[in-house]
Amino acid sequence: MHKSRLAGFIIDCDTNDLDAAAGFWAKVLGAPVQHAADLSKSPYVELNMPAGEPYVEVQKVDHASRVHIDIESDDVDAEVVRLEKLGARRITAIKKWVVLEAPTGQRFCVVPVVSADFAARAHAWNEDK
Repeated sequence: MHKSRLAGFIIDCDTNDLDAAAGFWAKVLGAPVQHAADLSKSPYVELNMPAGEPYVEVQKVDHASRVHIDIESDDVDAEVVRLEKLGARRITAIKKWVVLEAPTGQRFCVVPVVSADFAARAHAWNEDK
């Protein structure tokens, strides 16, 4: 048995000004930027979301701008297998997470646990049933 749940939203931005993109989304969501962009360390800028809400990150990408979700799991491999059985297609593995594509074309990631309340709020999946 493993667990998973929605962890957050990643706003993919095909931009040369990640700080401006993050500033826009910070104002849209009423969630201040946690730190300025430092592309030498990370292509992400985190927004300071209220406690208990999914995280939101603004990411610099080199593909069309879009929004994707992250699903967190205490067993990334088992969750990927479960989602593949549902029709998802594995695109690639990056560091500790896996990028998948839904049958309808949306891409999303399965990532290791990041939420402090994961154990209490995640769905339990029993593959034997």
